[in-house]
Amino acid sequence: MKPTLKTAALGAALTGLVAPAATAEDWRLNNFLPETRPESAQIQQFTDDVNAALADKDFTLTHYPGGSLGIKNTDLLRVLPRGAVEMSLMWSNYLGRDAPALSSVFVQGAISTVEELKAVLPVAQEIYTEEYNDWGVTTVGFVAIPTLSVSVFCADEPVNTLADLEGIKLRVWAREQVETFTNLGVSAQIIPQEETYVALKTGVVDCALYPALYAHTISLQEVTSYASFLYPMASAPYSLGVATDKWEATDPEIRDAIVTAADALWARTNQYDKDLELELEAREKLSEMGVTWGEDFPESDRALFLDAVSETWAMLAEEAGGNAMEYRERVLTALGR
Repeated sequence: MKPTLKTAALGAALTGLVAPAATAEDWRLNNFLPETRPESAQIQQFTDDVNAALADKDFTLTHYPGGSLGIKNTDLLRVLPRGAVEMSLMWSNYLGRDAPALSSVFVQGAISTVEELKAVLPVAQEIYTEEYNDWGVTTVGFVAIPTLSVSVFCADEPVNTLADLEGIKLRVWAREQVETFTNLGVSAQIIPQEETYVALKTGVVDCALYPALYAHTISLQEVTSYASFLYPMASAPYSLGVATDKWEATDPEIRDAIVTAADALWARTNQYDKDLELELEAREKLSEMGVTWGEDFPESDRALFLDAVSETWAMLAEEAGGNAMEYRERVLTALGR
């Protein structure tokens, strides 16, 4: 039935009186780290802070740790800008396939002291923000990683020299580590942390490079019997990214709450005074669970390792091209090298 002028006018009046309902927003935060990692607890606190600040708004942020959303780390620069998830934790070392220049910012083992780390962090944060912007991702915050002591965990026999590593199948987590160990005559392969337990249990690898601080999060004490410290490592921070189109279309009040909570997250994690204490506590707990700690790798081996790392850093930057050499120079300048 065709509406009369009277009913049409009534409808128009009602439309003017009734405001459209606000659309609730539910954001997912993808986190590839295990739920047991301390960083995951910090990210959950960030999530809680955002939700508390926006309690009177139709907005909810939900944290999904342990890669439970099924998004591969290596694919984030492809899928995050397309809306596969609203927010994600990102780590530059996992993104080299699509953004090879990122491999020239932090190379595993090249930065080993807290003083060097503090000098280079502001530059690294600038570089990541610039690089992710080019991919259509806005960096809304950072999560610091403790300075770590990287050890070699082995299943069947102790290994604490580079000579011992020859003929050993070694698990690593980044390409620069593969290149460095290859230069030292050691066979290394990248195995994701979620697959490391099974790889050790089934003999795919004999040993795994891993920080003692996090070893329990993937139950390394169940599949290894020996461990020895190889080198200290300061790591690139994690970034929190949101698709730029999504971020720019988001209510400013929501953006402000996210940035405020992210600033607090950075302040909580950008602390390194207790790193050594926590490392020694982790070793003691692992020893109680059956891991035998052997002698550290000798200083001469660590010197050889660091020389190989420097060669790898230069090689990767030259190979990557683009902004890679510039990024490396910016970092080296911050380090005073």
